[in-house]
Amino acid sequence: MTERKSRKDAVRNREAVLAAADALFARRESPEDVTTAEVAAAAGVGKGTLFRAFGDRAGLLRALYEARLEPIRAAVETGPPPLGPATPPQDRVPAVLDAVLCFKLDNRRLALALEEGGSSSSPYRAEHYERWHGLLRAVLEQIPGLTDGAFTAHALLAATRADLVEHLMGEEGVSRDELRARLADFVARVLATGPRRGPAAEG
Repeated sequence: MTERKSRKDAVRNREAVLAAADALFARRESPEDVTTAEVAAAAGVGKGTLFRAFGDRAGLLRALYEARLEPIRAAVETGPPPLGPATPPQDRVPAVLDAVLCFKLDNRRLALALEEGGSSSSPYRAEHYERWHGLLRAVLEQIPGLTDGAFTAHALLAATRADLVEHLMGEEGVSRDELRARLADFVARVLATGPRRGPAAEG
């Protein structure tokens, strides 16, 4: 009974920390302005409880990112068109990438903090990246004439990286609508490209 209560308390504390972090990050210009001490205090738990639940600050960032991303992921994996699996692959690929881009736009600072320094390992090994890459690869491989779905998925996802989004919007002043239009055009050109012979096969 005590063990079950302990698990329930751990789940409740985790949810309280995520809710507090979500509220704090939403109000601040940058995730770097939010300390773990503030999050713990807002959640009504000790810092030790926060670190036991998430490991470290990077773990908290990842968990919050995943929680915000979950509705989009659910729509992509099981939802109706245009994101869901009932959509033809040629239409689903741009819809999924647009959803990913919009998520990055709506969570610019959090996405940037996570992708730039939120993990000590490669961003390409992050769980959320591997899931998007695996999904896109599977959809791309359903498109006749399109070769190397794995590389194409990496290349398309690169166009939604948080640092690129931040550069285009912050440094070059590209608007949200223009950025979405540019991505849609890029994806359309990639999907319209027929199979090409690699350098090793030429000549």
